[in-house]
Amino acid sequence: MIIYQATKKEFINDCKQRRIADAVKKMYEKNLGKAHKAEVIAWENSLTCMANVIDTPLIDDNTTVCAEYRLPNCGSRIDFIIAGENSLGEDNVVIVELKQWTKAEVDEDKKLVNTFVGNANRYVNHPSYQAWSYAITLENYNEAIESDNIKLFPCAYLHNYTYFDGDKINDSFIYPEIKNAPIFFRDYGEKLRSFITAHVVKPDKKSIIERIDNGRIRPSKSLQDVFANILKGKDEFHLLDEQNVFFQNIMAVVNRSTILRNKQVFIIEGGPGTGKSVLAINLLAEAIKKEKTAAYVTKNAAPRNAYLSILAGDDRFEKKEYKGMFLSSGQLLSVKQNTYDVLLVDEAHRLNEKSGIFHNQGENQIKEIINASLISVFFIDEMQKISSYDIGSVAEIISWAERFGADIHQGKLLSQFRCNGSDGYMSFLDDVLDIKHDYYTFDPEDYDIRVVDDPKAMMSEIKRLNLKDNKARMLAGYCWPWLSKKDRASQDIVIPSKDFSAQWNFSNTETWAIDKDSVDQIGCIHTSQGLEFSYVGVIIGDDLRYENGRVITDYKARAKSDQSLSGLKGLCNKGNKEALKQVDFIIRNTYRTLLSRAMKGCFVYCTDKALSNYLKQKIEDNKKKVNEFYSLMVSSPEVNY
Repeated sequence: MIIYQATKKEFINDCKQRRIADAVKKMYEKNLGKAHKAEVIAWENSLTCMANVIDTPLIDDNTTVCAEYRLPNCGSRIDFIIAGENSLGEDNVVIVELKQWTKAEVDEDKKLVNTFVGNANRYVNHPSYQAWSYAITLENYNEAIESDNIKLFPCAYLHNYTYFDGDKINDSFIYPEIKNAPIFFRDYGEKLRSFITAHVVKPDKKSIIERIDNGRIRPSKSLQDVFANILKGKDEFHLLDEQNVFFQNIMAVVNRSTILRNKQVFIIEGGPGTGKSVLAINLLAEAIKKEKTAAYVTKNAAPRNAYLSILAGDDRFEKKEYKGMFLSSGQLLSVKQNTYDVLLVDEAHRLNEKSGIFHNQGENQIKEIINASLISVFFIDEMQKISSYDIGSVAEIISWAERFGADIHQGKLLSQFRCNGSDGYMSFLDDVLDIKHDYYTFDPEDYDIRVVDDPKAMMSEIKRLNLKDNKARMLAGYCWPWLSKKDRASQDIVIPSKDFSAQWNFSNTETWAIDKDSVDQIGCIHTSQGLEFSYVGVIIGDDLRYENGRVITDYKARAKSDQSLSGLKGLCNKGNKEALKQVDFIIRNTYRTLLSRAMKGCFVYCTDKALSNYLKQKIEDNKKKVNEFYSLMVSSPEVNY
């Protein structure tokens, strides 16, 4: 997505007129949310420095400049791009990662740097790693770059940083990405200019940036597709931004596991699609490569079963290699202290207090996990609790970690990798579901969200899309009984007015997410949470409706076989306000989770006609706001956004 675009001449003029930050800010806030004051200051300072670098007759005035270009399939942004032709007429793009740093400390162990950002000293990625990873991501996902033979040349510019001989920030042995993405410092303006002019001097005849921005996006990799390759050490996902920071920080601790005095507890928060599972699996693969005793832990059987099925069908693995590598959160209640070097706990919000079928075994799953491992890493999103048994919370984890005398490390994953990287779509869901109201627009071209009137037509479309890569599925809220459990011929989800019927997937398979024929069945929250698809069709039942001008929840519309509200329905029947609040929270979060399972598009059918009309109107309102803004851009040529 293009945030700011101009010719070189227009860009330099915006910088000289001191309006560059306002131009970037206006477009940024329309598409991506409120800009922080520090970001606006950075745009003013860093982009003005870049204007000074490219202010040379060696670079044609009509070459194309972009700022804050958002990468496909994720929320990461490239600070600065200049695109055009080299002296031979070849299409090239120079990517520049901009930093205002004045100093930074090298950490050879973590492969990170420590510098003052966000009002504190923090470990962050090396700027060359950032620039290189952004270029790799563009190459991996944008077909125009390959088909049109567009070459990318990443680099980093620390325009306030005074480099001295021996400063290891420019050591390519510690940071090998420097070889592919050189780093330039305060007094290196001429060197950076030479780097740029070696690749871009003339305007592009065929609008390189537009071709990239409008280029066909390759299907995103889903974790279940590339899982086995990751365990064999193949780079399937190049970790971006804070993902790599957490990876390096955690692995530095894992590598010191033999000399640790205290237990180590990491708490990594992140919403749907922020890469929690990808980070967990990459950490598992690296820990195993380092010959550490490690395991992936989750309460959800669906991802465990999918991963185990993939490994079982891959002749590169023997069963002994992965036996015990994937654990249920209830399997650790009697494990001896520090049996594992590291336990990676995915979907930690789904942890229970007690284990076993009847929830009567053990004391607390969080306690048992921390006890069983020297290093425990909890990946958590408290907004994805979908059952009354779910007790996983940041506060609960901290409480148990403190009882064990553990060192506690906390952080948040922010970049959005699902829903085609659209943070706007996630804010849209929160707004329409009345969870929180800090909604900003998202471009309909970024993510295909539709409300349909016919569930049969929706299922037909999902089946059609599934033919391509077996990554489209139907999902539904748990408002229909599980009749096919006892009678395989019974239909579970029946909507007579639409002549629609289908079965739940439960009794048919443990690997529904990857089975070839499971597109005929419908998954629920318990068989889809922790997994992702290209497209989903979601049936919203009568437990979510639109009445008297607002979205309401109705626990009574849930199927009697649904155990996620266990213990709460009786209290709700008695008017218990806390129970009603908890049930409302669970139902809204359930649909938020279902509606955010897909990477490219989500189709929705509502049994409640009023809710259907409400969602259609909200989607239409979003389109109007986006179109109004683009119209404003066209009618205001004096400002180059």
